[in-house]
Amino acid sequence: MLDIRKMLLLRELSRLGTIGAVAEAQFCTPSAVSQQLRALEREAGVPLIRRAGRRVELTAAGTDLADRTGPVLALLEQASASLAAARRELAGELRIGAFPTAVRTVLPAALVALGAEHPRLELHVTELDPADVPDALRSGALDIALVHEYDYVPAEPDPALATEALLDETVFLALAAGTPGSPDRTDPVRACRTRSWIAGSPGTLCHLMTVRLCQAAGFTPRIRHYADDFGAVLTLVAAGQGVALVPELALADRPPGVELAPLTARRRTLIACRSGGSGHPAVAACSAALRAAAAGYPAFAAG
Repeated sequence: MLDIRKMLLLRELSRLGTIGAVAEAQFCTPSAVSQQLRALEREAGVPLIRRAGRRVELTAAGTDLADRTGPVLALLEQASASLAAARRELAGELRIGAFPTAVRTVLPAALVALGAEHPRLELHVTELDPADVPDALRSGALDIALVHEYDYVPAEPDPALATEALLDETVFLALAAGTPGSPDRTDPVRACRTRSWIAGSPGTLCHLMTVRLCQAAGFTPRIRHYADDFGAVLTLVAAGQGVALVPELALADRPPGVELAPLTARRRTLIACRSGGSGHPAVAACSAALRAAAAGYPAFAAG
C-alpha cells in the first residue's frame, strides 16, 4: 500500500523542482525528504526519481504518481470533513492564516462570532503574506486562510487549493497632502514616475503589484522605502517620504495629511483552504463567520 504522506512529498517535488525546496515547504530536512522518497520507490517497486546532474527529476512513473496525488488528497480531505460532521459539536484546533490588514479589520469580528458559537473550537491565528499561504495550507500548518490578489498580480490556478471570493477593494495612490505638483487624476501613477516610492518588501505581492503597475504606466518605480504594514506606509507618505499604493481596507490606518487618488486597479480577498476541505464543519463555520464580518464592509463585499 502506498503511503499518502510520501506521495505528497513526490507531488511537491514535481511542483517545486528540488528536494531542498520541498524540505523548506514541509518544514523538515532535505535528508528526511530523500529518505521518504526512497521508501516510496520501494513501495512502488519502480524508479520514481532520477538524477539529472546536481538536480533530480521525476521519471514517467513518478510524474504519473505525482499527478494522481492531488485527487487522492482531496478525497481524504472530504472523508475527514464527513467524519467531523458526524460529531455533535465542533472541537479541536482550527489554524487560520491572514494578511495584516485582514487581521486588523475583518478577522477580529469573525473570531469573536466563531468563538461564541463554538466555544470548544481552539482558534489559532498566524499573520503571513499571501505568497506564503499555499505552502502553509499544503503542509497542514494552516486549515483556512485569507489571501489576496491584485489585477496586475493574479493568483495562479492551484488544484491543491479551493478558494471563494470575500472582498473586492479599490486600490489608491497615496501621497502627502499639499505636495507641489499633485498628480493628474486622469493618470496619477504615470504622473508620479519621477517621485520616490514606498513599497512592500521584495517577494511580497504588494511589492510586485507596485512594480507591475508602474511598469504598465511606462516606468520602473524608484523605491526608497520598504514597509509591509500599511499603517507604517501611510505614515511615511504623510511625512513626504514618497508615494505608495494602498488598498481600501487599509485606510482605517490613514493618518492626517495623506491625499488619495483612486485607481482602476482592484485588490480581491479570497478565502482559501485545501481542495476537498471546504466542507469540513470547522472550515465551513469559519468561512461563514468571515463572510458575516465582511458584510460590515458593504463598499467592498464581493458579489
